[in-house]
Amino acid sequence: MDSLKNSANPIIIAGGGIGGLAAALALAKRGYPSRLLEQAPEFKEVGAGIQLGPNSWRCLRALGVEEAVKRLAVFPQALVMNDAVTAEQVVSIPLGGFEERFKAPYALIHRADLHDSLLEACRASPLIGLETSRQVTSFEDDGRTVRIETNEGTSHTTPAFIGADGLWSSVRAKLIGDGKPRVSGHITYRAVLPTPEVPEYLRRWDMVLWAGPKCHLVHYPLRGGELYNLVAVFHSNRYEEGWNSFGDPAELHERFANTCADVKLMLGKIAEWRMWVLCDREPVKMWSKGRVTLLGDAAHPMLQYLAQGAGMALEDSLCLAKCLDEAKDVESAFAAYPLARFLRTGRVQLAARLYGEFYHADGVRRELRNAYVKNAGYEGLAWIYDYAS
Repeated sequence: MDSLKNSANPIIIAGGGIGGLAAALALAKRGYPSRLLEQAPEFKEVGAGIQLGPNSWRCLRALGVEEAVKRLAVFPQALVMNDAVTAEQVVSIPLGGFEERFKAPYALIHRADLHDSLLEACRASPLIGLETSRQVTSFEDDGRTVRIETNEGTSHTTPAFIGADGLWSSVRAKLIGDGKPRVSGHITYRAVLPTPEVPEYLRRWDMVLWAGPKCHLVHYPLRGGELYNLVAVFHSNRYEEGWNSFGDPAELHERFANTCADVKLMLGKIAEWRMWVLCDREPVKMWSKGRVTLLGDAAHPMLQYLAQGAGMALEDSLCLAKCLDEAKDVESAFAAYPLARFLRTGRVQLAARLYGEFYHADGVRRELRNAYVKNAGYEGLAWIYDYAS
């Protein structure tokens, strides 16, 4: 769409997280200029570790950041599931042939490292403008352009507006107006631990999940083995809206009271935890209207149990840029983009809920789960990993 590439006003993206940065890069790869507005005073990612399946990795390759991410990532030898009650290893899925099968690796990386790699690539592009302390307060689409107002009183005019502003998207609130996200009743506590503080017998070059009754613990190495990422998840009727609150260690240990000694040992190594409330939404078929669209968690927030939140945002970015190239105008491109994505993202949203119940099974369900996964392999997730952007 040459008119968009040559427009005096760039495409505007709200949100400077992984999805927003990926969208700017995907657009730049096809010659579209963009301006990214981040409400925080600096571009910064909150969180700890993140898992990148091969579908995510192929997106990073297409965005031109594969080598930068590779220098900071850990490539585990296996995906391991242990029973958090009995401490038995239920299954270990070797990843030796993984890259050959899916044409991309399975990787573990600190979320901030992934974000920084995308950010540096954006800074290197002459087609991408980056602005901080710019919160979008309102927007109006008049059918020709979108007029955007920001918190500091400035206005912008753009031929196309992308809301990549996350779970609590203000762009979605106006565009779709479907209320607050769905609170799952699951709480996640995240922490990063220096590797020397992890007992040596528990240090593994693997992604390890301990599945327990209404709870689970995940741990894996980061930054070349310097750090260990710990994620503890449990069911709770207590929650606080927001993404980054200090957790309550007493409740954490109460919820894991019936787990084995190794799980309790790992949990006991952390003095301070950050807490996130896990939320998602019901899948929707259309998240575009006119010259405005959504991307990533703003469009299809999902629970973390398939480790695909970032992956879906990366895929979105490439799909959206492709739709702009193939359409005659912005409205047609923005209408085609969700239609190309909603069945896939909706399937991941719903499957993630099921996996949350699967990991947290108790009683007979727990024993059935263990029996089922003993012979599991990664082909069960090939429908995710085989996807071609």
